[in-house]
Amino acid sequence: MKSPKKKLLISLSVVSATLIGLGLYYSNRTKREVVYQEVQVTKGPIKNTILSTGIVQPENRLEVKAPIAGRIEKILVNEGQSVKRGHILAWMSSTERAALLDTAKSKGKEEAAYWEEAYKPTPLIAPITGQIILRNVEPGQTITTQDALLVMSDRLCVKAQVDETDISQVKLNQKVEITLDAYSEMPMEGQVVHIAFESKTVNNVTTYLVDIIPSQIPEFMKSGMTANVTFTTSEKEETLLLPASAVQKENGKFKVLLASANKQQEPQSLPIEVGVNDGKKIEILSGLKEGDTVLMPKLSSISKKLDSGPSSPLSPFGGARKGSRGH
Repeated sequence: MKSPKKKLLISLSVVSATLIGLGLYYSNRTKREVVYQEVQVTKGPIKNTILSTGIVQPENRLEVKAPIAGRIEKILVNEGQSVKRGHILAWMSSTERAALLDTAKSKGKEEAAYWEEAYKPTPLIAPITGQIILRNVEPGQTITTQDALLVMSDRLCVKAQVDETDISQVKLNQKVEITLDAYSEMPMEGQVVHIAFESKTVNNVTTYLVDIIPSQIPEFMKSGMTANVTFTTSEKEETLLLPASAVQKENGKFKVLLASANKQQEPQSLPIEVGVNDGKKIEILSGLKEGDTVLMPKLSSISKKLDSGPSSPLSPFGGARKGSRGH
């Protein structure tokens, strides 16, 4: 059995070892050093965009129903076919005509031909100019006035859901790029034709429905397809650019660290004005010219032990420059 004195010595040894371990850890801990990468002001295009998803749907969907109950005799159109307003889509018989023709046919061909000529079928007329997107009936099928025989669309559009935080940047006639999931290698252009006045809230996210019409509707585009939509909110073809991470914001103002021609001199903090920012690049409106070199801070992948003497903390806008590298 261990004596109390021996237990105390063991406890003190454990505590001492722990303290020594902690001391070694903190004395040898590492930090990431900030290094600077030299980048130049260049000229090029930039645009700011909003991304959204949507569904291809008819801008106006219209169900074509029979004016009377009866039977379909002939269908003259197929799905995907374009028709004009007033075009005959099908021929149908009323319930009375269908019964009369069935009786006449049982009496012979001449009787049936007589009544087919004497009792004309009823045409089903296209109410709008558009495309047949659904065909629900076949010849010989009995129908009622409540049945949707055909479904028409005047034209297909993309109905995109835009977050309420971005809706202020979406305008009528705004240029849009549409990419269908099924045909991702074939993007198409479009424009905004309608912005909903009433929002929809799903899972606590408030969105507005935006209708987009493609400039040309390809044959492969079908109702129900998923689309990715890119709204261009601002665009510049040829402007001064810098990587966005090279620009710092302080007290609401923007500045960069201008590299000195003399490597021995400290870099200069320079205020600038900025414009379009796409998240990767940022437009420079004033304060710099093409070819100017600025320093872009980034974390070094090399970690070094803390110096035992006084440290020299780095500041993005002042102090000694360390590890400058060309780009």
